[in-house]
Amino acid sequence: MSQKFRSSCPISSALDIIGDKWSLLIIRDMMFSGKKTYTEFNKSSEKISTDILSSRLTKLNELGIITKGKQEGNKKTNIYKLTKKGTELLPILLEIAQWSDKNLNDHLEDGAKPFVNKFKSNKEEFVQNMYALFKNR
Repeated sequence: MSQKFRSSCPISSALDIIGDKWSLLIIRDMMFSGKKTYTEFNKSSEKISTDILSSRLTKLNELGIITKGKQEGNKKTNIYKLTKKGTELLPILLEIAQWSDKNLNDHLEDGAKPFVNKFKSNKEEFVQNMYALFKNR
């Protein structure tokens, strides 16, 4: 897939790739929930439709943000993993979460708040620990 960009603006160009909510939620699920299969992504609480899920997984794979392989011992099940390019989105997702915690706090479920608290005090250490975890997945 050849990516077409609307402009040469770096923000606009990044949004052309990851600017839709479904792509970021798939990446979120891979990073923070360890989801790897189509079925696991399909069970997310946001209820992504199957055609959009398939489309986004294909796009993210073609853009080198994730890779697609087969599950060991099960040639039918595809396994998706973040690439280095994909894991480099971690600080962006943390900033979005922190912004949301600050500005949408009344809307957030109580179960979501401990997530932000995990990295609020030392975001750099949290990021390094997450990168180490990604290498072992």
